[in-house]
Amino acid sequence: MRYISTRGGLIPATFSDILLGGLAPDGGLTIPEEYPVLAPGELAGWRGLPYSELAFVILRKFADDLPAEALHAQIDKTYTAAIFRSEDITPLTPIGDSVWLLELSNGPTLAFKDLAMQLLGNLFEYTLLKNNGCLNILGATSGDTGSSAEYAMRGKRGIRVFMLSPHQKMSRFQTAQMFCLQDPNIFNLAVRGVFDDCQDLVKAVSNDAEFKAHHRIGTVNSINWARVAAQIVYYFKGWLAVTTRDDQEVSFAVPSGNFGNICAGYIAKRMGLPIRRLILATNENNVLDEFIRTGVYRVRKTDQVAHTSSPSMDISKASNFERFIFDAVGRDPVVVRELWRQVDTHGFFDLSGTDAFRAVARSGFVSGSSNHQNRMAIIRWVCQQTGRIIDPHTADGVKVGLEYREQGVPLLCLETALPAKFEESIVEALGRPPERPAGYENIEALPQRFEVLDADVGQIKDYLVRHTS
Repeated sequence: MRYISTRGGLIPATFSDILLGGLAPDGGLTIPEEYPVLAPGELAGWRGLPYSELAFVILRKFADDLPAEALHAQIDKTYTAAIFRSEDITPLTPIGDSVWLLELSNGPTLAFKDLAMQLLGNLFEYTLLKNNGCLNILGATSGDTGSSAEYAMRGKRGIRVFMLSPHQKMSRFQTAQMFCLQDPNIFNLAVRGVFDDCQDLVKAVSNDAEFKAHHRIGTVNSINWARVAAQIVYYFKGWLAVTTRDDQEVSFAVPSGNFGNICAGYIAKRMGLPIRRLILATNENNVLDEFIRTGVYRVRKTDQVAHTSSPSMDISKASNFERFIFDAVGRDPVVVRELWRQVDTHGFFDLSGTDAFRAVARSGFVSGSSNHQNRMAIIRWVCQQTGRIIDPHTADGVKVGLEYREQGVPLLCLETALPAKFEESIVEALGRPPERPAGYENIEALPQRFEVLDADVGQIKDYLVRHTS
């Protein structure tokens, strides 16, 4: 398996070559030269596999340059009941007639991103120890990526984490979960601005090739290919859990802000998993919904990004979206470069009426949006139906998923976080707080360690120089 860049400037590389990096040297995203396609009967042979074995047979297709025993060891160390509080790792809960909640939030930080990030922590450490190297991870978070990365990398030898988050725009729980960490290799930087500002800063640093190389900068945001690859696994796991025939179609409803989670589902479909619909759900920041409906991708300015009760999706610039557009335009890097030049100069591009836009529907994408009233209503409805409490982002996914539900087609709604992370919204919806897992009872009262910086790349670089030298 070799990897190329969506913008055409990367000599084909191996999984190990791109593992520790973020953006490709040309500013694009790494992507497989060709997607692996399931052989006849291969999917049937995976029925009954435990999560770790399923992860190995899938990830082996993307990381075939790693020694099989080493990859297997890192996967086995990652996907355990001790870490994910369930032998199934991603159990299913019925919430309606042929509607299931795919539980992805049983990891250490109570968010779906643990499923990829815990593996990345182990793969990073394995690679660095083998090469006697070090890595300074620079990331951006709207709430969940940051804590998942920090908990996966805390104490890892040769690794420091510098995480940018929008100052005072995450939930109190999310903020405390990150800022309470006292590990010396964890650095929290609260940026005056919104998530898009944080993401732009990470990209600006990553695009400075000399600075990036000198200070050994890597990333764990969903621009890192290994994260997307790890997320492909649970689409297969969910499909296998609700089907009995190897050609049976299933639809997935996915809350989406940065396009990484649903991008993994799209790749699973390209591999041959029988996915009928990929139902993309946004909140009031509906940039991706607007594109899927109209073909126009129009980013918002900082002051136009709404601060909502599903804050992890308060995103305007979906960094993973470029991978899908690369496929949609026939894998032409010249077109991709031009489209993102238009975004940089005019704030949008328009593919309406083109073959590229028609490829959206052919790929199974449909979309919708949700608002505060919708998610409060869905939280109440799911609780009344099942006794289960879901978080606001998951509620956005359930709301849009139900709008596209089809008779005879199982619908899997992807959980993104446990409700304890968004206690204020749950109290508003249900009049009572959700239960907290053991160890999180008084997290907001713990001492916090962070620094506030402007959305200025010079300040970020200066901080990195001072703390990586």
